[in-house]
Amino acid sequence: MKIHKEGYGILSGTAAALILVNVLVLVFMPGQSMIMGLTLFVSLVFFLLILQFFRMPKREISRNDAYVICPADGKVVVIEKTFESEYFKDERLQVSIFMSPINVHANWYPVSGSIKFLRYHKGKKLVAWHPKASTENERTTVVIQKDNKTEILVRQIAGALANRIVYYPHEGDMIRQGAELGFIKFGSRVDVYLPLNAMVNVRLNQKVTGSVDVLAELA
Repeated sequence: MKIHKEGYGILSGTAAALILVNVLVLVFMPGQSMIMGLTLFVSLVFFLLILQFFRMPKREISRNDAYVICPADGKVVVIEKTFESEYFKDERLQVSIFMSPINVHANWYPVSGSIKFLRYHKGKKLVAWHPKASTENERTTVVIQKDNKTEILVRQIAGALANRIVYYPHEGDMIRQGAELGFIKFGSRVDVYLPLNAMVNVRLNQKVTGSVDVLAELA
């Protein structure tokens, strides 16, 4: 397992700040072994919590042209037919995955194809499970067009604790299923919009593994 590149800066800054705190305690509270020990313990626990957030485990990617693989780790919180208003402007099957603070927060492309549409939106900090989070929170909408012209929409959504959405593609890019789409720092949900005839392979409240579990199969 390695550390994701998006964590290098945050981890370096966190380590420097914690070292400074411990040095200050050592200088200004000499002889206070209990306080120094407690400060060191809390510092180590805090750093390990941040470290695990940016972990990047090695994955065996489930590549198959008929599959839509899970774009994120987490729990399936929505499976429903809904009206997608930003790009398709018609009904689609929506499947949403909520990422808790203990999940890996990298995101992966669910299918191979070309980037047909890409938009970043600044927004609010509603909790990720709020019904309006998909349209009002900070978010990135990515539409991937497969070779057979089928289009899949993936939406990264920041939650109440999210720091920033990072996304790597540009419009027109050719991308491969299972490659990294981006990262959501300290946040929190990914929506996938599928054709109505897609067969969803997950169930509500199921815990899924990004780039490994099959979210759906395309007709």
